[in-house]
Amino acid sequence: MGVVGGQGYVVRAVRAEEWAAVKRLRLDALRDPVAHLAFLETYETAAARPDSFWQERAAQGGGVRQFIAEAPDGEWAGSVTVLLEEAGSEDWAGYAVERRQGHVVGVFVRPGHRGNGLIQQLLDAGVAWAWEQDAERARLFVHADNPRAQGAYLRAGFKPTGLVVSFSKNEEERELEFALDR
Repeated sequence: MGVVGGQGYVVRAVRAEEWAAVKRLRLDALRDPVAHLAFLETYETAAARPDSFWQERAAQGGGVRQFIAEAPDGEWAGSVTVLLEEAGSEDWAGYAVERRQGHVVGVFVRPGHRGNGLIQQLLDAGVAWAWEQDAERARLFVHADNPRAQGAYLRAGFKPTGLVVSFSKNEEERELEFALDR
């Protein structure tokens, strides 16, 4: 069951049988003009993945949850995915994870649905799920050259932590960690 937010959007977790819609939304996100700053994967790589990849992704194991915002007309307007990171493990950049946390990834809102608070609704759903999993904080990384996304995360309550990492697609570029403590 989803939560109905402003403008009649329903924000809810994806269901396993919706794998084809998960694939479509991801491919659309990877066509966005700032996708090269926001996503580690390219459109070509994602488009070449077999259906089994998308089916597994939509099935969502215990440590991951993808939320979508469904517009009144049924269109998937946006998405946020949260990965649970365990204390004592190592994250994607090789840093030690010091406490249980939700790592927000795959943030995307279709252009026609931006600027109306939808990103806040998606982030709220993802963070609420992380809290339900006993996470002590939620975090995300945002490209240093993506001020629009940085502004959205600041408005949602995330704050820069001071951690700066190399962008995995280009060592010369930087990503900033933003976090929200419980």
